[in-house]
Amino acid sequence: MTVATGIISGVSIAHQRASVEQIEAACARDERETVEALCAHEGVREAFSLQTCNRAELYVVADDPDHGRESLSSIVADSPDEVVRELGHEESLRHLMRVACGLESLVLGEDQILGQLQDAYTNARAVGGIGSMFEEGIQKAIHVGERARTETAIDEGVVSLGSAAARLADEERTLADATGLVVGAGEMGTLAAQSLGRSVDHLFVANRTEEKAAHVADQVEADGAALDLDDLPEALSLADVVVSATSSPVPVLDREALASAGETLLIDIAQPRDATQAAAELPTVTHYDLDALESVTEATRERRQEAAERVEAMIDREFDNLLARYKRQRADAVIAAMYENAERMKERELSRALSKLDTDGMTDDQHAVVESLADTLVSQLLAAPTKSLRDAAEDDDWATINSALRLFDPSFDADDTPATLGTNDVPQETQYALASAVREHLDD
Repeated sequence: MTVATGIISGVSIAHQRASVEQIEAACARDERETVEALCAHEGVREAFSLQTCNRAELYVVADDPDHGRESLSSIVADSPDEVVRELGHEESLRHLMRVACGLESLVLGEDQILGQLQDAYTNARAVGGIGSMFEEGIQKAIHVGERARTETAIDEGVVSLGSAAARLADEERTLADATGLVVGAGEMGTLAAQSLGRSVDHLFVANRTEEKAAHVADQVEADGAALDLDDLPEALSLADVVVSATSSPVPVLDREALASAGETLLIDIAQPRDATQAAAELPTVTHYDLDALESVTEATRERRQEAAERVEAMIDREFDNLLARYKRQRADAVIAAMYENAERMKERELSRALSKLDTDGMTDDQHAVVESLADTLVSQLLAAPTKSLRDAAEDDDWATINSALRLFDPSFDADDTPATLGTNDVPQETQYALASAVREHLDD
């Protein structure tokens, strides 16, 4: 049996605390390079990295959690403290399940993250980052994510205004050969671009900061390109569908720019509106605003929220099952290793003791009594530590279990380990005392 050993430490830099630029900065290395860098640190046994446009997350398994935290800190050292969320052992495992189920996503229950998690697992495995701990933990997260989508309505309908805008555009016209334009690269603009990019042929992303627009354009499935807001008139003349979602306090789409653009489907989800009233009333413009989309999203938002409660309960059960499996594996492995090593020492010391006795005159029954005595001594000596290890497993005392597993490594060989008490290291008075005890037991 391969035993999951070590303690997990993790960090998450995600959309809840960090900006797109801060997440992008944390993804300076790709997933494989990040895993290799983490594995190069002292004490790190396993490593895993998940990078998307909305999150950069790093996890390691180490015997000493301090070594684990140090390795993670070296990767996110340039990120502001307020955007870095630190995760302990159990928190990391539960968080991975929540991520896989889409509960940590911008759009509750979105499907894309599950594939991204599977890709990240493949990347980490390719460079040796996946061991027994992450093999079970990440596969369990993926399994729960799949169950969440097949057994609940967590991914049904549209819940964000950005995805609702893309759904509306798809209902209004054929998008397969269309050119789309998303104005704004904030949260809603990003979601709109990701959704619209799955349907249109070409997609422009315009933003006041072109670098941010380029980041969003790089994430879409369509042939994407980034523009500055100054280039809007030209982009409007090429676009069939426009979704506008800036945070500008004043309109960015005026009548003049749209009048020369030809037939345009305009979905304005900005608050305040990005298009002037005069622009929206042009005969060549089919216009929808925020009010038209709110009713579309509300029903599915409520449906997904109900599903999310079911998914949370599912995660609770699967999380408890995973921890119970880890506990059983670790406690059983430590106890088995402890008894294996004790058995080796018993056989060695029993042979030593018998060599000091007159064994030629001993009967088979007397030999059996001596061996029974040795077995009894081992059982009684190990009874207390066995109970302590089982208690530690039940109490989630990961540090104690992990230290014991290292101490009683099944690969341990007393004869090859100078620091371990071997036959020749047993004090002579102890050897005589053992021989005397055996004689007394035989006399009785």
